[in-house]
Amino acid sequence: MQLNSARQAWHDAYHAAQGGQGAMIHEMGLLGRMVQRTEKQKTCGHQMHQAMAGRIQQAVDTLPAHLKAFGDHMYNPMATADDQDEAESAVFATAYAAGPRMYAKKFEKARDVARGVLHRYRRMHQGGQSEGIDPCPSPESFRLWLRMEYGLKLVSEQWSREWEAFIQACFNACNDLDKAALVPVSLAIKIMKNAA
Repeated sequence: MQLNSARQAWHDAYHAAQGGQGAMIHEMGLLGRMVQRTEKQKTCGHQMHQAMAGRIQQAVDTLPAHLKAFGDHMYNPMATADDQDEAESAVFATAYAAGPRMYAKKFEKARDVARGVLHRYRRMHQGGQSEGIDPCPSPESFRLWLRMEYGLKLVSEQWSREWEAFIQACFNACNDLDKAALVPVSLAIKIMKNAA
């Protein structure tokens, strides 16, 4: 288990410890030979992973439901569709609260736009590495993706006036929710490192 970042730790805490044939082949590739391991070494490493994962999972469980769902959707390899729905709702509610009120027709479209922004944000931070690229870097590519994914047709005229501020508010909401969700995980990592 890696304790290099809160994002990576969240991911690793819900990911099974390495072992088995895949890990052996990986080691052979790194070292050029097979490494002999005893059952005691396997058990010790597995127990260490479980202990650290338990601390991280315990920190995650202290979060309010919407932050836990957001973090699980972002980093947990076992996240559910419910986690995704709750994360999308949290992003929309946070972004909508930060901006001006919308008329009903735009309000319904804005939900899908917020879902799209969360998809982009998640891809940029995939697996806890935060090294991904934006899959829809231009307004044209984002409009095309929204049309293909949700059947949402947004016109390019008045794009800046109609959607840029809301899209930025959604990215800001993702950032704020992400930071808030990672706080207890960061604290747990700090405590474990100080104890070591």
